[in-house]
Amino acid sequence: MSSSLPLNLINGYAAWKKRGYPERRALLQRLVKEGQHPTTMIISCCDSRVDPTTIFNSEFGEFFIHRNIANLVPPCSLEGDQNGTSAAIEYAVTALKVAHIVILGHSNCGGVQGCFNMCTGKAPELEKSTSFVGRWINTLRPGFERLGSSGSDEEKISLLEKEGIAISLENLRTFPFVAQAMENGNLCLHGLWHDIANGVLFALEGGSFKPVVIE
Repeated sequence: MSSSLPLNLINGYAAWKKRGYPERRALLQRLVKEGQHPTTMIISCCDSRVDPTTIFNSEFGEFFIHRNIANLVPPCSLEGDQNGTSAAIEYAVTALKVAHIVILGHSNCGGVQGCFNMCTGKAPELEKSTSFVGRWINTLRPGFERLGSSGSDEEKISLLEKEGIAISLENLRTFPFVAQAMENGNLCLHGLWHDIANGVLFALEGGSFKPVVIE
């Protein structure tokens, strides 16, 4: 297999270097000189159809973004050697001093569907100890256990997407530095769910997801 960079990446970079970079040269040079000072951390899914910077029409330097399968936050634990999500949260809160952490979930999430299939016995390959995906999305199992028996699989998966956001917010509070920042009034947590097809954003408020009102 050729190690050459794909042509679409080269062409995309060429277009940005020609038009996008000149427009942002001053901003990028200032960010290099002054360092980054984002006020918001966004924990989003790796899904290629979900782009936080596009959804929020943001610019370089505005967000500290961490992406993983199904936008999950595990409970605080010092066990294990690889804790990328936990490390990103620690850096955002203790070093960057972000004022907000947003869990951004979305519709048609493959990771959430994988968890649903695993929990219903339809994906035995994910239950193997050799499956990194299976071990990761097992974080969402408590959400599956909250689902009722009524509704179609599609409806349950949609509910599980939202449960994943709620669980991640719960798990965020288990990190001592997060809890301390919240107690000091320096940090707020937010849960959002994005309907990809319709471009509608829902916010978790009072235990339910409501459409974000655009003034």
